[in-house]
Parts: sequence; structure tokens; C-alpha cells
Amino acid sequence: MFYRENGQFKTSYQADQQIFPIVQDRWFVLLLVLLAFVGVPMMATDYMFSAILIPFVIMAMAALGVNILVGYCGQISLGSGAFMAVGAYGAYNFFARVPDLPLIPALILGGLCATVFGVLFGLPSLRVRGLYLAVATLAAQFFADWMFLRIKWFTLDTPSGSVSVSNLQVFGLPIESDVSKYLFCLTLLCVVALLAKNLVRGAIGREWMAIRDMDVAAAVIGIRPMYAKLSAFAVSSFIIGMAGALWAFIYMGSWEPSAFSVNESFRLLFMVIIGGMGSIMGGFLGAAFIVVLPIFLNQFLPFVASLLGVALSTTVVSHAELMIFGALIVWFLIVEPHGLARLWAIGKQKMRVWPFPY
Repeated sequence: MFYRENGQFKTSYQADQQIFPIVQDRWFVLLLVLLAFVGVPMMATDYMFSAILIPFVIMAMAALGVNILVGYCGQISLGSGAFMAVGAYGAYNFFARVPDLPLIPALILGGLCATVFGVLFGLPSLRVRGLYLAVATLAAQFFADWMFLRIKWFTLDTPSGSVSVSNLQVFGLPIESDVSKYLFCLTLLCVVALLAKNLVRGAIGREWMAIRDMDVAAAVIGIRPMYAKLSAFAVSSFIIGMAGALWAFIYMGSWEPSAFSVNESFRLLFMVIIGGMGSIMGGFLGAAFIVVLPIFLNQFLPFVASLLGVALSTTVVSHAELMIFGALIVWFLIVEPHGLARLWAIGKQKMRVWPFPY
């Protein structure tokens, strides 16, 4: 009964088109953001920051970018890991080659490098779709792996191919502790999520969804498929590239080309499938699920095995994680293709009419 919008009248178009038109939703999101910025830094441990919170925040940003391309525009992509790699190495080159370049412009420039790379490999989407487009974007992954491994200019001619960054600062404040890294990534995530939400609610977002539903019909009513598809690749690649730069600069500190392998592309795609395609919230839910579940299984499976008197090796636990991931993806595709975000929407709808059934 607490989730009712009775008596909440809208007197203007601006009020009617708010991101959160229901008062309860606005308060819930405000409290959640307050908890993330204030409560979590006060309660979380160093292990939670390094193993759960920072990876979740960065992967949630990357999942938002993938969801714009796959969920909203309907363009299947298996090259997200390549876009992350281009963003990471682009930001690294600007950061290392340009004297006294601040961190935030370096991240933005890395995202722009990923944008150019994404638009280039998004050109096949003008002619092919479905599985053929997935193969075309997978070629971007292999090309990026080869480029950053063989062309030493991108790694400043280091023999091992491994690069690193240090002494990161934002507005003169050092980004060294786990709390500062978390707050910095969380701030960027909130900004990107707000911009992405407004994009998908606007005219360009409606064009993406029209292309996703039926591109021929969209072209008949005046939507330019080339502009819609390439703009989706550009926006998605920019967000994924910034996430890749954060993953390299903030989370890893030092990395090599194998850090952005095809496994990252599949991992991000799984986040979108499980979280919910075509939903901003789906990126958050999918990232939380993919990041937290392995840690939970890594602790839970040996505990259950010890109760049963069975010894489990780390190899068995890792294989069990992959089996459970596969089973969950198949389950979501069959039972609820729209993922966790759809289950959340159904729960909200039931709370609106509770206790009356429908």
C-alpha cells in the first residue's frame, strides 16, 4: 500500500516526463545514491572495495554501454572487450605522452578513441545483421588483440607489452586509497547513467528502438538507419572505452593486452542478458549479479562441501561457477528473456495494485 501514486497529479508536460515520475521512486533512488556515497565508504572493508565494489561500478558502466548497442538498438556485438582495450590504451597514451594532462580529460580522450574504433567496425551493421554482425564485431576483438600485442608504439615500446600508471590525481586530490577510487568511479557512473537515461528517453533513443524493432519500417517513416546505427555504436563505444580506461587505470594499475580478451566481451554480454536488455537498470543488476556471484560461489561451495565431508579443489569450484553461469543464462533466455529488470518491473506493478490481484 505504500507504493501507490494516487493523488500524485501532474500539471505540466515537464512533470509528466520526469525520469522518476512517482514520488516513491525518487525517494528510493535518492536514498540509494546517498547510501552509495556516504554509507558504503563508512561500512565497507578494503576487501569489499577491491573485490566487489570497484569492479561492480566499472562493469556497470561498461554494461550500460553494451546495453545501448545491444538492448536499445538491437545490434549484436562481441567486440566490447576490444572497445575497452582501445579506451584503456588510448587514455594511457594521452596520459603518458602529453605532459601534465589531467586524468579526466585522458579518460574522455580514451573514450573518443574507442568511439572512432567502434564506428569503424560498426560500418558492417549497415549491410549485415544478426550472426553476421556478431562475427564482424568479433573481428574487432581479434584485431585489437593483435594490434596492442604487436605494435609496440601503443605500449611506449616496452619489451613485455605491460604498461602501468601511478600518481593519479583529480583536481589535485590523489586517487590512491580504495575509498577515493570507489567514489571517483561512482561519480563517473552516476553522470554516465544520467546521460544515458536521457538519451534513450529522447528522440535518438526512440530511433534506436525503432531500428531494433524493425529497421525497414523505421526507414519508411523517415528514420535514417545509417545515422541511428552508427550513433548507437559511437555512444556505446565511448561509454565502454571510458569503462575500459577506468578498469585499467583505477582497478588494475598495470595491465597487458590479454587483460581485455574475448572473455570480457562475453562477460559483458552476459551482464546485459541477465540484467535485462533495453533497460538502464539492467546494466546495474547484471553487473552486480556477474561480479558478486563468483565470489559467493567461491565461498559457498567449499562451505557446503565441508559440511558434506567432501573436499573440493579450486579447479572444481571454478568449473562449477561456469556451469551455474551457463544454466542461469539458459534459464533467463527461456523463462524471462528481459532479465532481472523485467522481474523488478513486475514486482513494482504488483505493489501498485496490492492487495488486489490482477
